[in-house]
Amino acid sequence: MFIGLMSGTSMDGVDGVLANFDDHNGPVSILASASRPFPPALRVELLSLNTPGDNELHRAALAANALVQIYAQVVAELLASGQVQASDVRAIGAHGQTVRHRPQEFDNTGYTLQLNQPALLAELCGIDVVADFRSRDVAAGGQGAPLVPPFHRAMFGHASQARAVLNIGGISNITLLPGAQTATDAPLIGFDCGPGNALMDAWCQLHTGVAFDDRGQWGATGAVHAGLLSALQDDAFFAKPPPKSTGRDLFNMPWLCQRLQGMEGIAPQDVQATLTQLTAWACARALQWGPQTCELLIVCGGGAHNDGLMQRLQTAIGSTQLCSSADVGVSPTEVEALAFAWLAQQTLMRKTASLPSVTGAQGARILGAVYPA
Repeated sequence: MFIGLMSGTSMDGVDGVLANFDDHNGPVSILASASRPFPPALRVELLSLNTPGDNELHRAALAANALVQIYAQVVAELLASGQVQASDVRAIGAHGQTVRHRPQEFDNTGYTLQLNQPALLAELCGIDVVADFRSRDVAAGGQGAPLVPPFHRAMFGHASQARAVLNIGGISNITLLPGAQTATDAPLIGFDCGPGNALMDAWCQLHTGVAFDDRGQWGATGAVHAGLLSALQDDAFFAKPPPKSTGRDLFNMPWLCQRLQGMEGIAPQDVQATLTQLTAWACARALQWGPQTCELLIVCGGGAHNDGLMQRLQTAIGSTQLCSSADVGVSPTEVEALAFAWLAQQTLMRKTASLPSVTGAQGARILGAVYPA
């Protein structure tokens, strides 16, 4: 048994799963799931740490401690719900909270930074912890993201149907899974599409005081502004071929406000509708990099619950079938946590879990550092 913990770029809280897999990528069973929201003060601090500020090192260290306290609460809930002991769990895969992501920049290596305190988590839970999954790939010249495509292939791949798995968190990422018509040795393709919920959530918070647009209802009252949409789509990231990754370092409120300059008078709900359309467009556009026409697009992450976004995405992908990951066996909010449980298993088995075709690294690497209980 493994536990996976995920606090993603939406920065709304922690999702966790208790899962059972065999050692040969066989069937996966989820024994329990749990989630906890971030206290408002911690969410504000984590968002603030995405940009330079005063006393960052001290604040980041304390935020990491606070994050791990929530991780430990989720672990306790998983153990109780699954009716298992800590000694029954081989390891916890704990991703940490990304606050900076700048691979291949500055000195040609760059960095990716996830706040975490895995040693404290091991102390609190009495279970081995696997953490720091991204830095080895960055050290090998890669983007360090996305890391989930190998798991998507193991979990959702189909022998005869070309599929794609789209995770819409704060940032969206996609894995393109070929069907039978593609050579079995074809490289797996996966990359970040661009913004997911991050811009929509920030705009909604600013104008309504609510942390997110529940099911896209507020955005649905607006209309897409063609000029703003064109200005947003003009960012060079969208035209860049994969491998590529991004984060709040690029897609943030200053980025949006810069493109809103000279467009005074747009109603807030029209901006929200336009941001929703931008996410749908970026995700649909990503399908062009697949080796064959996608037949089924499987959506996971919080964006799968945004009805307005899903409607726009279905329109954008035309005849390709769209479904939630729940329709193929895993709740949208459990997929990424399950992926990091799987990645922890790969680490303990000393199996490589990164792919050069996805991250651009010099080669596949064993990811993660182990903190024994």
